[in-house]
Amino acid sequence: MYINGEWVQTNSTLEVFNPATGVLVDKVYTVGAAETKDAIQAAKQAFHDWSRMPVDQRVTFLHKLVEKLREQHDELAQLITREMGKSIHNARYEVQSTISFFQWFAEEARRVYGRIIPASASHKRIAVTKQPVGVVAAVTPWNFPLSMIARKLAPALAAGCTVILKPSKEAPLSSVALVKIFDEVRLPKGVVNLVMGNSDIIVGTLMESKEVKKISFTGSTEVGKKLIRQSADTVKRVSMELGGHAPFIVFEDADLDLAVEGVIQSKFASSGQQCVCANRIYIQDAIYDEFAAKLKEKVSQLKVGDGLNEANHIGPLINESAIAKMDEQVEDAKSKGATVLFGGERLTGGKFDNGYFYCPTLLTNSTEGMKILHEETFGPIAPLISFSSEEEVIERANDTEYGLASYFYTNDLSRMYRVSEGLEYGMVGVNDAAPFSVQAPFGGIKESGLGREGGSEGIEDYLNVKMTSTRIN
Repeated sequence: MYINGEWVQTNSTLEVFNPATGVLVDKVYTVGAAETKDAIQAAKQAFHDWSRMPVDQRVTFLHKLVEKLREQHDELAQLITREMGKSIHNARYEVQSTISFFQWFAEEARRVYGRIIPASASHKRIAVTKQPVGVVAAVTPWNFPLSMIARKLAPALAAGCTVILKPSKEAPLSSVALVKIFDEVRLPKGVVNLVMGNSDIIVGTLMESKEVKKISFTGSTEVGKKLIRQSADTVKRVSMELGGHAPFIVFEDADLDLAVEGVIQSKFASSGQQCVCANRIYIQDAIYDEFAAKLKEKVSQLKVGDGLNEANHIGPLINESAIAKMDEQVEDAKSKGATVLFGGERLTGGKFDNGYFYCPTLLTNSTEGMKILHEETFGPIAPLISFSSEEEVIERANDTEYGLASYFYTNDLSRMYRVSEGLEYGMVGVNDAAPFSVQAPFGGIKESGLGREGGSEGIEDYLNVKMTSTRIN
């Protein structure tokens, strides 16, 4: 643990195992309510000087951090793969994404502009300024254990906020590595604090504190709703990046090979353990069989195994519960008429014996009554659903409480506009399976979240707007 610029050891530890091999990667110390309160106090004390520090000085710390991240790029990627399993290729991409977030918001810090408003009376002047919200609690998930931290810490620090970071117990080692770098660049004490342990105790303590002015959370919709309710007692600012159930629509006029590659990229990266990955693959009737055959051929070529092996495309799932969920959704789909076109089972034997591996899976004849079409999957299973018309598929794609990411493939320009405007999602990829970048806002609507991360919008969630009206003689 890292509190007020000091590394803290306790009598309680958490063991982190590689989900591909079952081998112990490392141990981390855990804390409770008392240490969390210490972290809050440290962040509160540090806020005074950090928020008033000239922007160029704050930016200097972020640039030093970027330099260190570049130096440790591959070491950090290997750590991500060892603690949560994703392929080393995906892990390297995540480290680069982390660097990009700190770079972007170091520059955005210089663009926190106010404005002068013409007053209604000649003896008044009205100014609007922006100031950091204060102490921020950042709660991050295991599936992107480094870049999700960067999405929150980079804008918070750039804006002048101080932070208490609480990472997932499933993958906490990337957080420790990042905070070590903060320590190396001599970030002022208390600006960033790291606490790990029981989520109910730590997050409960953060939510109860009046000193914590904002909570930024990435995780399930269920937990997000609970935090929103808790935030009401102290009227905290909230940013929520919650669950997703992304539709991936392929129209009959689409480039089928491009769309197949898009499904592979969106559905099977990180073993399908992404909130933005394609969960429902809608294929127009006329091309259904051809598309399914092409996709099966590509999926059959995917190599599954230890993410540290450069030859592998897909790593393990995070734990045994994730395997159980895959089995449950596949069995439910089969019982309701789905056909397993490829996969559909846990991988065992040999190199798979000590890990949580599930075969990349395709289901055909998928229908609306199946769990997999309504529950977020978070695994390498792609149900293929046929549709007839544009109006029909938009209605079916929107028939969910989720509204994070969506994708569709077409070569019809008019359809590109109609469908992108009709989809009820915060992000839309048109012939693009990876429409995400640091300079663009990331976030959902409906029950997929509140607020945006990335882009110029990303820093706004960490700023208060102040109006000052001055009477003059």
